[in-house]
Amino acid sequence: MKRIVILISGRGSNMEAIHEACAAEGWDARIAAVISNRPEAAGLAWAASHGVPTQAIDHRQHATREAFDAVLQQAVDAHAPDAVVLAGFMRILTPSFVSHYEGRMLNVHPSLLPSFPGLHTHRRAIEAGCKVAGATIHFVTPDLDHGPIVAQATVPVHADDTEASLAARVLQREHVMYPRAVRWLVHDELELRGGFVRHRGGVSQLF
Repeated sequence: MKRIVILISGRGSNMEAIHEACAAEGWDARIAAVISNRPEAAGLAWAASHGVPTQAIDHRQHATREAFDAVLQQAVDAHAPDAVVLAGFMRILTPSFVSHYEGRMLNVHPSLLPSFPGLHTHRRAIEAGCKVAGATIHFVTPDLDHGPIVAQATVPVHADDTEASLAARVLQREHVMYPRAVRWLVHDELELRGGFVRHRGGVSQLF
């Protein structure tokens, strides 16, 4: 059975969606641990209440990004993960950490990459006059928010949208798309070649 480690920084709603899909759909996988860089993250309590081992590693207790990532890597590796899933993990990871999990670490970004990498994506999409917005699941590489794209979901941008209303609509699509992408990864249904990701069975990667 494949082992998944999920990294969070907050309430972990995508973590919840992944956990629930894994159980409901009978994946050949389980959530081995949920780890957060913030001890106060609400998602830790939710995971613990559902029988998932949790750990908090406060990044503020480490002098450098490299020092924190070294401790984090040790904690993740203790669970021998087949997949590492960033679900609202608000830390920029060092190249050495990223390279260690090459090909088995996914992230969700709340925009249609390569548009709007970084922060404040919904505000920027509205200000740019975009008619559609969305989210992207991608393999993590040292180049922030630019890894090979696994799946994308789109939503319309309404004339009266606010940053909050657009964010809520995009998050709903993430909750559908992210569990599917994680299932593809742990079931070895993805092929990464030449910087492009294809589903081996030809399943649509657009949500």
